[in-house]
Amino acid sequence: MRLFGSRLPADVRTALHGERPLSHALTAGGGYAVATLEALHLPGGIRVPWYEVDRAVWDQEGVTVVMTGGGQHRVDLPEPGLLPETIRERVTNSILASRYVRLSERGGVRLVARRIAGRDTVEWEFVYDPELDPTDPGVRAAVEQALEEVRRALGV
Repeated sequence: MRLFGSRLPADVRTALHGERPLSHALTAGGGYAVATLEALHLPGGIRVPWYEVDRAVWDQEGVTVVMTGGGQHRVDLPEPGLLPETIRERVTNSILASRYVRLSERGGVRLVARRIAGRDTVEWEFVYDPELDPTDPGVRAAVEQALEEVRRALGV
């Protein structure tokens, strides 16, 4: 296994639109998976900002990137190099705060504040317990109140 893979081809660097590559790996299909400060770039022109990555699940063949909205992307990486460590570090770095708030006897919600690279804004994600209906107006009102309390407590 090579820790420091070959240099990125010029066309791959151009497709990053000025983002600085941190690590990369050649995919089984001949493309590249590239981690930059701002996002994970996958073959097919897919750009996944770090604040939209919920987690990355690795196995012997490669990685499945699970999105905060529920979607996912799969990439086979025969020699991942430093990409796993870089992805872990960038996703962890994007999390500013994470607080679980119990809303009722039925369950609660995890409030996650995520940094958006290159901006001074914070993106809030709500992860509901399965027993709660996020479309219920009462649940939404309770979440908004909890969010306001967490923002005040954390100064975010």
